[in-house]
Amino acid sequence: MLSDYVDRAIAKAIYDKLEDGTFTGRIPVCKGVIAFASTLRECEDELRSTLEDWILLALKLGHSLPVIDSIDLNKEPTLESMDTV
Repeated sequence: MLSDYVDRAIAKAIYDKLEDGTFTGRIPVCKGVIAFASTLRECEDELRSTLEDWILLALKLGHSLPVIDSIDLNKEPTLESMDTV
């Protein structure tokens, strides 16, 4: 579920080429997730890494995350008994 969330968030990313030839990327629905790099590919990689760190920190601190394409990471996990495994 976490991988799907990251993939779908990255699919919503917006990239721009800056005047100096470098790139910036952001995910508007994920406030504060932004990356800068010298190539578009590096920017995509950096943005994914920044997003992953942002998600982990939000979960650790108990912050609410945006629901992306019906994936809600804010739900409490449900535990199943060992008999069902």
